[in-house]
Amino acid sequence: MLKKIILAPQSYKGSIHAFEAAEAMRRGVLKADSQLETVLVPVADGGDGTLEALVSTTGGEIYKSVVTGPLGQAVEANWGVMGDGNTAVIEMALASGLALIPHNRRDPRRATTRGTGEIIKAALDKGFKNIVVGLGGSATNDAGAGMAAALGIRFLDADGRILPPGGQALSGLASIDISKAHPGLSCANIIGATDVTNTLCGDRGASAIFGPQKGASPSMIRELDEALATFASVVECDLGTSVIDVPGSGAAGGLGAGLIAFANAELQSGIDMVCDVLQFDEHLVGASLILTGEGRADESTIYDKAPVGVARRASKFGVPTVIMAGSVGEGYQKLYDHGISGIVCIGDRPMSFERSIERTADLLEGATERTIRMLGSIRSND
Repeated sequence: MLKKIILAPQSYKGSIHAFEAAEAMRRGVLKADSQLETVLVPVADGGDGTLEALVSTTGGEIYKSVVTGPLGQAVEANWGVMGDGNTAVIEMALASGLALIPHNRRDPRRATTRGTGEIIKAALDKGFKNIVVGLGGSATNDAGAGMAAALGIRFLDADGRILPPGGQALSGLASIDISKAHPGLSCANIIGATDVTNTLCGDRGASAIFGPQKGASPSMIRELDEALATFASVVECDLGTSVIDVPGSGAAGGLGAGLIAFANAELQSGIDMVCDVLQFDEHLVGASLILTGEGRADESTIYDKAPVGVARRASKFGVPTVIMAGSVGEGYQKLYDHGISGIVCIGDRPMSFERSIERTADLLEGATERTIRMLGSIRSND
């Protein structure tokens, strides 16, 4: 018998935020059975919604900074401080994200993480020593070189000239000068919250896996991958730090590698970090079911995305997890081997992608109602 249902979606990219998704789910649950207890725990995995999950839910404070966007344009980006008053939270996509660039202008060869570095600098200048950087949704492929440049680090070619921004320029990298790095880096505790374990280079690297969605052609991917390999080689030679094979170093176009190299950062699972902050396990006590969700459920969801992270925790309490997905893609069946009990596609009729994006909240509400009615009738007959 269903009693207590945990509603733990992440944001549906390009449509509704995690909080809106959880509210839509709750409406659907209560339409099906108004006596059910619902607990809303919107989550994030280091990508979209991480700032909101870590700051808003802890009673923290939001700041705004005007910074350099991915193609050099000025953008106003939110960042924040958690309720403890000690930990700054930066969602790199808000300064250097793909959503900031029109589809026809996407170019990972030129895109820079400088804006993300400018926010890190702002946090350091305010005296914050604990900083979480959410790694997801990037437009970039520059291994965090732009971020580091904003913090005083210089990237030089063989003639000692400073390289232009963007991942393509890293092919000409000959040396790195850290003599004028921001002094706050030496005593900061910086964590990169990531939803992927991809390494920097190779077939599963930043360029090959994430380059196409950023506008990279096959020839660009090869060029960018070689540039990242050059970057890794110079980092190891000049700084004595190996980043090329570190799991997660390929996150956010290699920003994971840059944070390790220049900020001595630690990379952590974004969903686990968020769940710890939200005391997720405490909510699982006495739960009958978890409904999680994301825009697309496919093989990539396995790699430490929010739904699988939620299911991993739920399985320890014997609580089944169902994904409410905007769509399903290739390899979704593998999710059943990673703690997912069921996958529900929220669409209720044929429609265009644009229309489905507009109707996500309504579709999610309706699909949740249908799911709860079905599960409730099955359990009542056990």
